Amino acid sequence: MKNDDGSETISIPVTRRYEHRFRELKIIIQVIRNDPLSLGSLIIIMSLIFIAIFAPIIVPYPEDVKGIPRFGEKFLPPSWKHPFGTDYFGRDVFSLVIAGARISLSAGVVVVGLSLAIGVPLGIIAGYFGGTMIDETIMRITDMFLAFPPLLLAILIAATLGPSLINAMIATALTWWPWYTRLARAQAISIKEQSFVEAARALGLSNLTIVFRHILPNTLAPIIVQATMDLGSAILMTSSLSFLGLGAQPPTPEWGLMVYLGRVYLLTYWWYATFPGLAIFITVLAFNTFGDGLRKALDPRLRRIRQA
Repeated sequence: MKNDDGSETISIPVTRRYEHRFRELKIIIQVIRNDPLSLGSLIIIMSLIFIAIFAPIIVPYPEDVKGIPRFGEKFLPPSWKHPFGTDYFGRDVFSLVIAGARISLSAGVVVVGLSLAIGVPLGIIAGYFGGTMIDETIMRITDMFLAFPPLLLAILIAATLGPSLINAMIATALTWWPWYTRLARAQAISIKEQSFVEAARALGLSNLTIVFRHILPNTLAPIIVQATMDLGSAILMTSSLSFLGLGAQPPTPEWGLMVYLGRVYLLTYWWYATFPGLAIFITVLAFNTFGDGLRKALDPRLRRIRQA
């Protein structure tokens, strides 16, 4: 294509720009498909998402999810009618676990989403612009949050805000964002020295354009891996706060709260706390295993080792 001054500009078709991304996606799918643990974890995660979406339709006893008691059927052992038994109020534990999948997964997504929304922009700003005024200020605030154990800080924040599931999610997110800040800052520092960023500056692109077109897209791979692995940990953290009485409150069918209510009857009516605890264990393990497989798929060095 010729310009007004007679010079020619090479225009690259839009489809060519995305060929590399499609090729990377195919490689990621192939790596995960060839890894039994990652594939099994992905199947479990997709099943949990399906259960969470269609929980109101799947639950066999919707009235139990609403907290309506049936004292004539309390503490029934697992059977065909009640696969996971019943609780102190006669509610079907299987229905409560299914309904709790939506609450626990939503809590994990909200916590990780809030952490990303706070941590990633701060990390990119600190890494790209640098300087004592910006970088040092952001990182010192980050270090202040990292100086406290995450669970203890979350307990302090949740206790200050008051016991509720929303406050538990906010408290967890406020303890989680510094990790994404450090990760995004390290990636931004590395990427801003690359030749394509220098070329973008030479062309006169604004800092905002460079950040959104070049810095942010190239920092997403490790952030996505970390976020995937943190989803399970976020679910575990919010369940822990509910277990301590600082998260979800009765009659909300949240897994951590169910374990808390069933802990007293663990030796006699073991199913009350066991099945919600197994749900937490399987969910956390699935997200951690899939996150590890995703890290292997996105890391070029590990891909070359596996291919060799």
